[in-house]
Amino acid sequence: MSNNWSVSLLVSVVLALTDLTQSFQPLFVSDGNSTSHRDITQMAILRKTAEVCRDIAVAEGKDFILTVDNSLTVDQVQEACSFTDNSISLLSSVLFHISIANMYFSNANVDLASMLSDEHHFDGETFQKGRDLITKGVSAVKASVKLENFITGRWTLGRVCHTLQDFYSHSNWVELGNTSPYNALIKPDQIIENVAGPNISTCRNCTGESCDNNILPDILQQGLLTSGYFNLISSEKPDGKCSHGGSFDQTSKRDPVGGINKDQNGSSHGSLHHEAADLAVNATVELLEDIRLAIGDKNFLRLMGLSQSSVLCFVIDTTGSMSDDIAEAKRVSFNIIDRKRGTQQEPSAYILVPFNDPGFGPLLITTNADKFKESINELTASGGGDVPELCLSGLQLALTAAPPSSEIFVFTDAPAKDADLKSTITALIESTKSEVTFMLTDVLTSRRKRALNQADAQLYRDLARASGGQAIEVSKSDLVQATSVIEDSLQSAVVTVFQIMMNPGKPDNFTFTIDRSLRNITIYITGTPSLSFNLTSSAGVSQTSSESSGPLASLSLAGNLRRLTLNNDNETGLWEISVDSNDPYSLKVAGQSSLNFIYNLLEAHEGVHADFFLKEGRPLSGGNATLLVTVAGCDSVKIPEVTLYDSSGATEITGALQSLGGSNFLVTFNEIPAGEFVVRLKGEESSSSSRSTPSSFQRQGSTQIKTSSISVTAQANSTNIEPGSTVSIPFTVSTTTSGVVNKTATGTFIVRATNDRSFDSTSPGSVTIETDSDGKANGTVTLTAPDSAVSGTDVTLTIEAEDAATAGTNYIVLRFSVASEVTDVNRPVCQEVSTSTNCSTSSLCDSSQWIFVANLTDGINGTGIERVTIRKGSGTLNTTTVVGPGGENITVASYRSSCCADRVELTVVDNVGNVGICVGQVRQSTTVAPVTAAHVTPNNTTSTGGDSLSTTLWVWTTVVALTLWK
Repeated sequence: MSNNWSVSLLVSVVLALTDLTQSFQPLFVSDGNSTSHRDITQMAILRKTAEVCRDIAVAEGKDFILTVDNSLTVDQVQEACSFTDNSISLLSSVLFHISIANMYFSNANVDLASMLSDEHHFDGETFQKGRDLITKGVSAVKASVKLENFITGRWTLGRVCHTLQDFYSHSNWVELGNTSPYNALIKPDQIIENVAGPNISTCRNCTGESCDNNILPDILQQGLLTSGYFNLISSEKPDGKCSHGGSFDQTSKRDPVGGINKDQNGSSHGSLHHEAADLAVNATVELLEDIRLAIGDKNFLRLMGLSQSSVLCFVIDTTGSMSDDIAEAKRVSFNIIDRKRGTQQEPSAYILVPFNDPGFGPLLITTNADKFKESINELTASGGGDVPELCLSGLQLALTAAPPSSEIFVFTDAPAKDADLKSTITALIESTKSEVTFMLTDVLTSRRKRALNQADAQLYRDLARASGGQAIEVSKSDLVQATSVIEDSLQSAVVTVFQIMMNPGKPDNFTFTIDRSLRNITIYITGTPSLSFNLTSSAGVSQTSSESSGPLASLSLAGNLRRLTLNNDNETGLWEISVDSNDPYSLKVAGQSSLNFIYNLLEAHEGVHADFFLKEGRPLSGGNATLLVTVAGCDSVKIPEVTLYDSSGATEITGALQSLGGSNFLVTFNEIPAGEFVVRLKGEESSSSSRSTPSSFQRQGSTQIKTSSISVTAQANSTNIEPGSTVSIPFTVSTTTSGVVNKTATGTFIVRATNDRSFDSTSPGSVTIETDSDGKANGTVTLTAPDSAVSGTDVTLTIEAEDAATAGTNYIVLRFSVASEVTDVNRPVCQEVSTSTNCSTSSLCDSSQWIFVANLTDGINGTGIERVTIRKGSGTLNTTTVVGPGGENITVASYRSSCCADRVELTVVDNVGNVGICVGQVRQSTTVAPVTAAHVTPNNTTSTGGDSLSTTLWVWTTVVALTLWK
């Protein structure tokens, strides 16, 4: 415990002094000329995603006209990858933007969570340890994808990319004249060679201001690999070794002085910055290709977040009185599936969480619509006697399983037995920016013992309000009309134009802008039966709430929900709606448009590499705030205004905008509204036609943001947990004044630590800030993965602190991945058995065929071959499995093709994701070649190794394979 806290204290001191990142800048660069980790990661993701889409298009005989290079934008790739379906006319790149942001924020976080770790940055010649971090991380990504845990896979991938990218900035790989990435960093069965030994001097003093020639000529001539040492406090380093460099690196002040890093143009070896950055991009592309081959094209695109559709996510009460609700959930989900199956509008995944009392779950998350249908069809309503159910426990599972910015639908007619989870659920809502809509049946009925009363329903209303969702209260007979909102939410490219929630209610007028990109505009109003409204178009035409079909919209009623579907011929411009009610109500204007935005709260860290990082938890009361705003759907857009809008309507604060190029903007607010607020954006979209005037538009974030005077910080040493092991997470709680830690404060805080997998966990029930403690209280949470936990399982830990005196709260959300130790690091072995051909030089190539047969094995100690697919080639592949003389399983691959294609490359993947390529080539005459053994390798290269098979076996397997074609 003392060691943990000494490290934590040191990190805290470091963060208080400076950002001190010692790598490519995490997110932004100040000189406008350098390349950041964010740039490198996004360029690589877009390149590889475009390449995958291009390969799919070619295989399907479709055109792909996008040029694949480092200048691609998110919207360009999204559009180019949407070639498979003409059923969708509106494209949205929001999910793709969010997924890429998750990866580069995770990448940047390595500079905070592991800033003093040499191996995370390849400092101090820690090449083997750094490589181990990369290969273990890649294995964890592949395991996560296998269980369809794509969110955790993205966060792990971002961290891996940071370490890989730092190699090219911190080592002398570029100075050695290399122009290609170092493949051994992503291949655990390759040896890292030519590392300068611990007693070999590698650098000499820099000359004046120049460090260009400080690496010793002998090191360069012998091709020896080295990297710079870095230390914030001590100047100690091995004699003669290079330093990282920079004013905060104390080792660079000791002979040999200077450094070799290429983090920015102004770094010690800054003249090589762009070469290092380009290599980092190419290396990241190679790593992504390895993952792509292991998980397949479809899962790779899902990992990248390339999707046109949301998930269909239901949390359903299965107690006795819910038979009607379950039947309606089945009806609406089956209808969605049957209409959208096979199109780009089909839900990207299906999530189902049943709950009752005393249980909840299991969680189902799948891309298989039939599996979802089967699971929801098996739900039955039974039991229930004591009324309250574990609704929030089920919702917690859904919030952590669903991708960020999802919409989750909860069906219940009972109060929550686990209402103590309210603050945890609120924290997860704010962290994921997901909307939660509650379908509450028979809230007002008092005839049944089980019915929800108004106090019980208020919990659900509060959570809906926090998320920007709705609490729809209907009778069971009217539920079928209310579920239209589910189908609305699963349309393509849904955006929120305007939303407000009034509690307490009061009569008020609200304006919103309809722009020319919007289609299928719908207005939702929830409130008591006495509520009335008047809608006025930009042309001055009005319609009242008494008109079910008027000049502006069609109106339908279901319980407390009024749904107005605007006519398609309505004009653009400024509209107004007047609502007359003294009771609480909500108003939401939504539609379909490619034009939308995402935002993330950032936190500044000052110093030599001043930069921003993702802000965890709530912003601090009385302080300032910074947002990274990205506009999706338009690569060239003007944003005149981003505001923080108090949900009560009392305050609206406008931020100062700084363009970061393209559709990215840094928005700074000198103050934050004291209550709950949302982010609103107003912009102008330029038309492709020079004659058209720019179109004004507005969009709004759904999630309610709250401020807090409490700060909660935590950093885990590792985000991977082996089954049966425990991870400790130190955390710190402090109070703040005007956004700054109050060092003289004292007080006691209630601590709640919960996880969504019900893993064993310990935490203090409270922590206390004592006098003379610098205003901070410390504690530790432990999390233990059971022995039975499957590798790839994700677990989300939420740590909350509540001020015992004021009831103010703040939180931090951490994701972990169960990762079993991988001992199989060798790629499968490919042994060519035969290549027979009747191919000739005749131009009638399609009249002849050739056959390639190979034996594929993962060895006796391997995990076994999971999948063999055609990487390049247009023929037909057939496989069968036999047992070799040593007891190993042998996969016999038989490939047949016309002579028009004279080469095949097979992708061979074992059960832990080791990947390679087996190559077959047409020969000029029929032969049965002697058995040769070759490792399955990428990039069309081979190396010797592997177990030879007996002549009898390979002849027999050839006969078996050829028989498959009959």
